[in-house]
Amino acid sequence: MIGCECSVCTSEDPRDNRYRSSLYLESTEAGAHQSTHIVIDVGPEFRLQAIRAHITQIDAILLTHAHADHLHGLDDIRPFTKERALPIYANRPTIEELRHRFRYLFKTTQEGGGKPKVAPQVCTAEPFRLGAFTIVPLPLFHGELPILGWQVWENRKSLTYVTDASHIPPQTLEKCTGTDCLVIGALRQRPHSTHFTFDQALELVATIKPRRAYITHLCHEHSHKEITEFFSEKRKGYLAGAGGFPETLTPAYDGLTLAM
Repeated sequence: MIGCECSVCTSEDPRDNRYRSSLYLESTEAGAHQSTHIVIDVGPEFRLQAIRAHITQIDAILLTHAHADHLHGLDDIRPFTKERALPIYANRPTIEELRHRFRYLFKTTQEGGGKPKVAPQVCTAEPFRLGAFTIVPLPLFHGELPILGWQVWENRKSLTYVTDASHIPPQTLEKCTGTDCLVIGALRQRPHSTHFTFDQALELVATIKPRRAYITHLCHEHSHKEITEFFSEKRKGYLAGAGGFPETLTPAYDGLTLAM
């Protein structure tokens, strides 16, 4: 946090140095000799994240919602749109806000400097295909704001990405249940009106029963070490009781790489 000198903001643990939450997906099987590359959300640090992760290709962007910490790196997708407009998938309110906030992308301007070429696509809850991936939009609520989570399938394995949510409708929860990997946002331990807390995320993990679960979209009230210890103790309690809890339950961190 700008201007903050708390123990997390001044931590020497690199896992406490958190950019805005985002996810980069690369298919393991190449269709027509080319793999598929997708980004979920493009926050203000997207340029730095893409350089750090050596990203050289993006085929599509999936947006959860239009808040600045998930959208305001959009202009930096320009290098990926030289040959064609990049599809951007989101629900209708997010696409409408994108068109308003980045209206210069959709009108004729002078040459020089350039701007990204985008092709917004309004999504409902219907699955669709993107290269090697099958994509399932997941309607959620961020307070009263309707947003989307995303479920990505490849080779009969699924990764489910749910962030900035405070409520999962029953129909969506049913789609999430049994996913191979769950990435879920949980801001902190204290209650919040528009984000899950650690305990609320834990209850959802127990319901969804993923094989692996990772906690993301963390604020600076808790260090990576503290969050790891919290969920480790909770996991032990569940295993000693009902059982059936994920083999992995831990906070995510910038640069974490997962193989499905």
